[in-house]
Amino acid sequence: MESPGSVRSQFTTHTAPVIGQRQPATDAVRAQAAIRRTYSSNSMKVQKISVGPKSFTKIKLLGKGDVGKVYLVRQKETGKLYAMKVLSKAEMVKRNKIKRVLAEQEILATANFPFIVTLYHSFQSDERLYFCMDYCIGGEFFRVLQSRPGKCLPEEDAKFYAAEVTCALEYLHLSGFIYRDLKPENILLHETGHIMLTDFDLSKQSDPPGTPNVLKNSSFFFSLPSIDTRSCTAGLRTNSFVGTEEYIAPEVIKGVGHSSAVDWWTLGILIFEMLYGSTPFKGSNRNATFSNILKSDVIFLQPPTHQAVSAPCKALVRRLLTKNDKKRLGSRAGAADVKQHPWFKSLSWALLRNRTPPILPLA
Repeated sequence: MESPGSVRSQFTTHTAPVIGQRQPATDAVRAQAAIRRTYSSNSMKVQKISVGPKSFTKIKLLGKGDVGKVYLVRQKETGKLYAMKVLSKAEMVKRNKIKRVLAEQEILATANFPFIVTLYHSFQSDERLYFCMDYCIGGEFFRVLQSRPGKCLPEEDAKFYAAEVTCALEYLHLSGFIYRDLKPENILLHETGHIMLTDFDLSKQSDPPGTPNVLKNSSFFFSLPSIDTRSCTAGLRTNSFVGTEEYIAPEVIKGVGHSSAVDWWTLGILIFEMLYGSTPFKGSNRNATFSNILKSDVIFLQPPTHQAVSAPCKALVRRLLTKNDKKRLGSRAGAADVKQHPWFKSLSWALLRNRTPPILPLA
């Protein structure tokens, strides 16, 4: 049986690498680097310095979960603000969440992308684990939606955020991960107004059936294996039942195993919610919701506060919400399929980071 003491041996202290440190080139690393160059990072990695719990001053509580809390903190030496996730080892053991937390650290420690939160430091005490990440002053995208008239956005605004989420999912898939928990609560607004995905404890990396090309970059902090992107999209599958009720894909409910196509399903749900203020398959209870997901077609009504949604947008949502995951948009060529859809025709992907976001957080 796991114990809080056993967590210490599994948890690795991490400080983000110095900018400019060279990494051995592999196909996966080159692909990730190409995406990073395209979208340009909005934050710099901090220098290597030794830190611990006493290196920070707590300012306020930002949120809490079942195994820990998130605080706004200031690093005493640099004055930099961070969101610090403080996790109880005892609660992790009690709730059997050690593997999830360590998986999240692995993803965050190796990710370097503007639309994904950066893990700057991770360390531990006898009783707790600590993650120091980007502080996103805009908070949860869910709260942003809730504050808008009709809890929804104009179509062009929704397109902007859908595009940034698509880029984040593309990067994760290139890294060999399925996100599995896309929802407005897990999207944060950076001070620039651009999005950042967070909460990766439900994310999964697994070997596809057959013999994929597994690429390893030994200089990465965790020697992270990355599935060759030529086989990642079609092959990466897992049988875990995870996700948020209204966002769960049909294949997850059926328990038949799922691939990265589940993330494209959740993108379809997200786009619908941004436009209509609610999810398309929500029922009166959990069973009703699951029944709708498995059997009902998506129905487009008049948005509560703005003009009717365009035909290309509806077509994209239908393609993303295809119940057969093998026929779902993105199931074959991944993000490339999604990016080439006519709804995104007017959008310049290379200049996405240079656009002024529709919503700018108040300082």
